[in-house]
Amino acid sequence: MRSFNYILFDLDGTLTDPALGITNSIIHSLKKFNIEVEDRKELYGFIGPPLTDSYMKYFGFSMDEATKAIDYYREYYKDKGIYENIVYNGVDNLLKVLKEKGKTLILATSKPEVFAKRILLHFDLGKYFDFVAGSNLDGTRVKKDEVISYALKSCDISDLSDCVMIGDREHDVIGAKKTGIHSIGVLYGYGAKEDLENAGAEYIAQTVEDLGYILC
Repeated sequence: MRSFNYILFDLDGTLTDPALGITNSIIHSLKKFNIEVEDRKELYGFIGPPLTDSYMKYFGFSMDEATKAIDYYREYYKDKGIYENIVYNGVDNLLKVLKEKGKTLILATSKPEVFAKRILLHFDLGKYFDFVAGSNLDGTRVKKDEVISYALKSCDISDLSDCVMIGDREHDVIGAKKTGIHSIGVLYGYGAKEDLENAGAEYIAQTVEDLGYILC
């Protein structure tokens, strides 16, 4: 395994398990459209990808409907759903070890940047990160390659061979490939091994401990 000095982490499904808060927020939004969901596990596909894409993909919403649904989603998420979230076991220690080794840690998420910063602050993870890159509340800079490019430019990183993106979804891997950096897929989140491999993940980590072996 090679060592990377610039390590970009996804948030949902990679550092934290946000299932309860995200699904509660989606359920809240769908009720505004008179849509009932019997099993919240049907909504796990929303965890990770941009919300607009997911509303359109899973419920056939138009762009205008998806935009309205996101407004309803945030009614619940901004004050309650955001904290219905759990840090994966071992994540805090992994980040601590990487910082002690002098690595530059960057958060790269499709979640609005303002929410991502609040989550890191709430769980006392912000102290490990040199930069936080996320989407804008107006729906711009939401694709993972856009977020990664923004992070690399903001941190003035030019040696792409020394960078790696870590995430649980194929979107993370695809975003890494589009921006010319390496990628690691994790299986303890909400993505499937087949999807990560098909997208071109160079490494696969089954657990947070496995991720530590790859990075350290």
